[in-house]
Formats: sequence, structure tokens, C-alpha cells
Amino acid sequence: MNEHTVKVFDDELGQLRGLVAQMGGLAEEAIESAVEALVRGDLAAAVRVVEGDRRIDALEGEVERLAVQLIALRAPMADDLREVLTGMKFANTLERVADHAKNIAKRVGEIDRSVPIEPMSVLPAMATVAGEMLHDVLDAFAARDVEAAKRVCERDRAVDDLYNSIFRALVTFMMENPKSISQAAHLLFIAKNLERIGDQATNLAEMVHYAATGERMGERERVS
Repeated sequence: MNEHTVKVFDDELGQLRGLVAQMGGLAEEAIESAVEALVRGDLAAAVRVVEGDRRIDALEGEVERLAVQLIALRAPMADDLREVLTGMKFANTLERVADHAKNIAKRVGEIDRSVPIEPMSVLPAMATVAGEMLHDVLDAFAARDVEAAKRVCERDRAVDDLYNSIFRALVTFMMENPKSISQAAHLLFIAKNLERIGDQATNLAEMVHYAATGERMGERERVS
């Protein structure tokens, strides 16, 4: 590519990174807002999270269109091609993260605040760990920081452990309080969405590793 073409490609690649970063910021905000709405029982805030998901979906479409355009018109190779493809996959995964936040927000109206369920108090801590993983992997993506990406993967076990703890506590609660099974089931659904956010952050970390090195990260142990 001549100098002008390289400059145009770099500008468009920067635009792609910017769109992905914008998606990441909105996904982070959606997680935080959904959990805050859950804790406060704030239906209006939950509705805003659900409605805000449309903006994230639209950004994913913009990323995909730009990535296809870059591949079709610029024919990037090696490192550049990996970066374009990673940006597109990153956007797709961030859209899923936002969907998990939306799913949490949709359950806010189903929680009866007059029925105290102790395991619910653990959910904000689980959300904090998952949210921090997402934040750190976005920073790793921006900096192409392989070591930071690896550290994100290492923290997935903490989210899994919290999920397993909540699962056991809620199952016990349901056995002891049959009339509250519906409430506990909603909380289990919320916990599962937070666990999936942790998984998605780990998937993103693996993408960062591949984009930076051209090699797949070693297979990680999964907790059932």
C-alpha cells in the first residue's frame, strides 16, 4: 500500500477501535446500572438499561460494516487482518455482555422486595468482580497488553466460585421456603447472567492474546 492508503487504513482502524471502546464503555455502564437497579428495586432505571441496549446493538452493526469494508477495500494481511477480525469479534461479544445486563434488568420487576433472600446480598460482589474483569480486558485490548489479558482469565475462577456459592445457597433457600421458589429462581437467573459476563470477559481476553501474538491462549480449565 502507498503512503496515502496506509494513512487511510490507519485512520479507519482507529475508528474501528473507537467504536469498540464505545461499546465497551456502554456495556460496563449497563452492568453497573442493572445491578444498582436490582439492589434499589428501581424499575425506571431497569427500563433505561433495557432501552439502552439498542444503542449497543447499533454500534455492533457499525463495527461489522466497517470491518467488512476494511477487509474488502484494504485487503489487510497478517497483524492488520487479525486486528480487524478481532475488533469485529470483540464487538459481537460485547453485544452479548450487554444482553446479559439487559436480562438482569428485565428481572428487576419480578423481585419481591418484601421477601428477604440472603443470597441476594452476594450478587453485587459478583457483579463487581465481573465488571472489573470487563473493564480490565477493555484496557488490555486498547494497550495490546497480553499479560493483563492473562490476569483477566485468572480471575474467572472467582466469579465461578461466587456463582457456585449463590447457587447452593439459593437451592437450600428454595427447599426451606417453597413459597419463595419463584423469587429464588429469578435470582438464580441473574447470578447465571453475571457468571456468563465473567466468561465473556475471559473470551475477550483470549481475543486480545490472539490479536497481539497470533497464537491461541492455552486451554483454560472450566468449572461446571
